[in-house]
Amino acid sequence: MNEIIKSILYSDTGNTLNNYALLVFRVLLALELFRVHGMKKFRVENGQREQVPNPLHLPEKLNKWVATFSDTVVPFLIIPGILTRLVILPTIGVTAIGYFVVHRKDNSEVRDVPYMYTLSLLLLLILGPGRYSIDVQFLYHFF
Repeated sequence: MNEIIKSILYSDTGNTLNNYALLVFRVLLALELFRVHGMKKFRVENGQREQVPNPLHLPEKLNKWVATFSDTVVPFLIIPGILTRLVILPTIGVTAIGYFVVHRKDNSEVRDVPYMYTLSLLLLLILGPGRYSIDVQFLYHFF
């Protein structure tokens, strides 16, 4: 069990520069995700909140909850690197569905945004948050 936890939480990209670069990448990506997409969940335009597409026909509350969680809570877990590989999974799902389903017939300028978010989040999923994260600090203290 300890090995599974270590493989999920441990992340080291080899040297100090790479780990700092991953920290900056992680923080800037999360801030942009929240600023552009998370803030939409709170804004009211024309008397209505953002309408969240539901291409998979999930229960409406579940669909809205996943989209809201992905754009508002997940970025604040990514920034310090808290369970990064686990918490980005719903956001990868939302952005990939945005690219492959919601915007599949749109022009490349519209499709570009969910595509870039999906690729960036997949990179974080594979590499992990880097050495400068709460995940790794937790491992040093408890394992």
